Amino acid sequence: MFDIISVGHFSIDSILLPSRKGPFTVLGGSVAYVSFAARRLDAKVSVVSKVGADFPDAYKWWLEQEGIDLSGLAKVENAQTTRYELTYNEDLSERVLKLKARGPPILVEDLPASIKAKVIHIAPIDCEISYEVVEKLRGCAPILSFDPQGLVRNYDQDGNVTVGGLNDKRVLGLVDVFKSSLKEVEAVTATSDLDSAIEVLHGLGVKIVIVTLGKDGVAVSVENTLHRVPACVVSKVVDTTGAGDAFIGGFLAEYVRGEDCSWSSNVGSAVASFVVEGIGPMNFGSKEEIFGRAHDLHEKEN
Repeated sequence: MFDIISVGHFSIDSILLPSRKGPFTVLGGSVAYVSFAARRLDAKVSVVSKVGADFPDAYKWWLEQEGIDLSGLAKVENAQTTRYELTYNEDLSERVLKLKARGPPILVEDLPASIKAKVIHIAPIDCEISYEVVEKLRGCAPILSFDPQGLVRNYDQDGNVTVGGLNDKRVLGLVDVFKSSLKEVEAVTATSDLDSAIEVLHGLGVKIVIVTLGKDGVAVSVENTLHRVPACVVSKVVDTTGAGDAFIGGFLAEYVRGEDCSWSSNVGSAVASFVVEGIGPMNFGSKEEIFGRAHDLHEKEN
């Protein structure tokens, strides 16, 4: 029994930052950031994913060294790993996302025969997960968490990404925890403001709605009660890639341990604050450092 199983593609990311002359190529994908964050908090973590022959052995070694179970990782020899190019503006508030290669879809038959966890986090990044896969996973964990980002991405002929609607909204009726950015949640619910979007999701049965707001922190709604979780103050923001994924990794690790949403959210914010201080999934802090920042947030709230 795992604490958290994340389902979605790993990627190979080329990150272009205003502070650097050239791209920084690194392991990417929501499942990477979620898993690294949860492992720092001693959660038992596994990943179900598909990669191509170009997926570096060094990435697999790195993940395993962090204690992440990769028994659900399939390497397809005649396929490519999903690749993205991420170009950030000067203050890192906006980015241009371009799909450079797409991995093979994750199918129902790809799911391990004995997949059981306290929570399964579904985190597609390039339309690789279908409703049928989500439906199958619904019966494998008491809590199903969902980040729609990879299912609301539209691509032009050059791979440039824009945010569109969710084609199959049936998935929303299956999930307990929903996490996305403000732009994505408004697209998913076809609404134009945060409160309306949250109301729509709760109406569909989602118990916890988490919306990341960049430098303004995170909005967490539980049973129609909205809480604002501030972002931790950091010395310098280097790269915002994966901050929201690190948040949900930290949140879920504490939540499945029995902690309430308030503390779990503070921990999630603390993990995210470490991630933005480095490039890619390189900096998560220690458990003690994470809890230190989380306690600082908790004291400010009280």
